[in-house]
Amino acid sequence: MIELPDLVTGGLAAGTLSALALAGGLLHARRRQARQRAEIAALRTRLDGSLKAFTAEVEHLATRRVPAAARRVAHPHVVVPGPLQPLTVGTPLGIALENVVLALQAETAAQRTSVDAAAQAGMRGAVREIQAALYRLQDALRGLQQRYDDPELAQTLFRLDHENEQSLRRAQVTAVVCGAWVGLAREESHLVDAVTGGQARLAGYHRVRVHNHLEPGTALVSHAVEPVAVIVAELLDNALRHSAPDTDVVVSLQHVHHGVCVTVDDAGLGMTQDERDRAQRLVAGDEPILLTELGDPPRMGLAAIGRLTRQFDLGVDVSSTSPYGGVRAVLRVDTHLLSHLDPAERPPAASAPRTTRTARKDLPDPAAPSHAYGPEAGPPQPAPGHHEAQGEDDGLPQRRRRTRPATPTQAQAPAQDPGRTAERRPARSPEEAAAALGALQSGTAAARAAAANAAAGASGDAPADHTDHTDDEEGAAR
Repeated sequence: MIELPDLVTGGLAAGTLSALALAGGLLHARRRQARQRAEIAALRTRLDGSLKAFTAEVEHLATRRVPAAARRVAHPHVVVPGPLQPLTVGTPLGIALENVVLALQAETAAQRTSVDAAAQAGMRGAVREIQAALYRLQDALRGLQQRYDDPELAQTLFRLDHENEQSLRRAQVTAVVCGAWVGLAREESHLVDAVTGGQARLAGYHRVRVHNHLEPGTALVSHAVEPVAVIVAELLDNALRHSAPDTDVVVSLQHVHHGVCVTVDDAGLGMTQDERDRAQRLVAGDEPILLTELGDPPRMGLAAIGRLTRQFDLGVDVSSTSPYGGVRAVLRVDTHLLSHLDPAERPPAASAPRTTRTARKDLPDPAAPSHAYGPEAGPPQPAPGHHEAQGEDDGLPQRRRRTRPATPTQAQAPAQDPGRTAERRPARSPEEAAAALGALQSGTAAARAAAANAAAGASGDAPADHTDHTDDEEGAAR
């Protein structure tokens, strides 16, 4: 039988062991809890750091990367910054942020193109109304020129008509840039006429010197006449604007292997390499044209050239330097846009410079009378002793061969070298041209009056007015 003290002693020992086990378990639990708290604190610190990094990255995206990406749409030279933390590149976060930038650029470009197209459509409609009004004004001015014979009024009308022509050119260029058709539809014309037609649309046309080295009869197909005239006018306008007013702009027309080239050389300041590259991109017409890229105010000349070169398969190059230190612009017209006109049936305009070449297929008839352009005359000589065969030249520059019978008055005039005469003859000012037109109209009116008086008078009783109008006719010819 167990005694009471022994039982008490065993119970105390068991209680002590249980207390020790419980204390050990409690200590272990506390240590584990401490470790968990430390891990939670570390995770919370990392989470706070990631949150701050993500917030900074989003702020960097909103304040730096997005504005730069939007500017890059209009200005390709702008550099878009990368992520703020380089370690995010290639991570899901970095890829997501890069997709945001790309989507923004694509949408900005689409909206920019849409807005620009709407602006071009509105401007195209407005310019069409302006062109119609200017054409009506042009018809009215030319009607007044034919109606009145006063030389002073004729000069004023001529100046007004020329100013109206310049306004028409600007409106036409704006319409072309905005996607409108070039406008006028013409019949086949001599290429030199298209060049001089473009020259006549400019304020400084008297500074342009055209050297025609084309074969006689070189012409443009109908749909290429107006585009070539517009392109030449814009190239000449750039050359005149960017060169000193006391210098000339030299234009040369010559045949090349694939067609004809019109070369424009000026003596201006030239362009930097960046300006030259941008100008070449515009005239090439390979990139879409936006009004917002043309400056303020917009410079539309080169942009219009780019539109026309793309539409009509022409070529323009402005990447060279002229022999005078300025810019050399070359317009190339390929063979499929060229035609041929018989210069005897349809000669070029009287104001167009005559060619320095002779038509190969337009050889003279051996039985025809001798004249200055025949083979017997030989090559043009500058010596004053070079005379034409009797009875042909009337002392004025001749455009084509003439086989009309000789007259005593014509036989007294010496022949002149057509090429050299065209080069020596100075360009007429608007006032001189208007005076010549007025003199011609006065002479015509006087001749009609004389004919009416002669018809109304009795036979031998009422003498007709035989006023000599030779001076008027000579003034008109000048």
